[in-house]
Amino acid sequence: MRKSRLQQEKRERLRVFIIGITGKIGGLLAQKLLSRGDNVHGLVRCDEQQKALAAQGIETVKGDLASMTVQALTEVFGNADAVVFSAGSNGGSAEVTRAIDDEGVTKAIDAAHQAQIDRFALVSVIPEAWRERNLSDEEEYYFSVKKKADIELTRSGLDWIILRPSLLVDDPGIGTVSLGPAESHEHIARADVAETLVALLHEPRISKQILELNTGSTPIEDAVQAHVR
Repeated sequence: MRKSRLQQEKRERLRVFIIGITGKIGGLLAQKLLSRGDNVHGLVRCDEQQKALAAQGIETVKGDLASMTVQALTEVFGNADAVVFSAGSNGGSAEVTRAIDDEGVTKAIDAAHQAQIDRFALVSVIPEAWRERNLSDEEEYYFSVKKKADIELTRSGLDWIILRPSLLVDDPGIGTVSLGPAESHEHIARADVAETLVALLHEPRISKQILELNTGSTPIEDAVQAHVR
């Protein structure tokens, strides 16, 4: 059946809500989505962040994920086509990890259901990351919570994608990656993670997959297309 013009526009131009838009990956993702013509919204905690993003043409709503209710989060999601959760404590205090990486993901999943938003992308971690280190109790807790969040999303009934990047670096993106269900834990530029997320969000045939991401030699679009089912 031939798709209507409205359906085509919805597929080509997305309305994306980013939790973690003030972070490095979230910020890069927002810029890349905007450059593609997508509509981007996000959650910020203060006026300064809101003003800075408004200058880039990004609409935001002020709110603290740790204290927001599911209903409040549902309202700020609005009529988004997709939610991206890229926020994280990065192995900080257990209290923050619980509030963001655990309870925050749960609330976002529940809010997506209530807002009738099916597409949900979660930026996670490769489980064996940092295994060569002597991790603190809080870092160990962080990894266990990230795995718990992955499991919860896979059982949510949403149209989910989980992306697990290797060690994040601030090097310029090179536009090529290694993407698959299991990848080595080396390093990956945040810009390439953001570019991969854009490609994944715009490929509706990739659904309910956990993909790990590392530096590699395959162009990002080709790497994503290789996982179309």
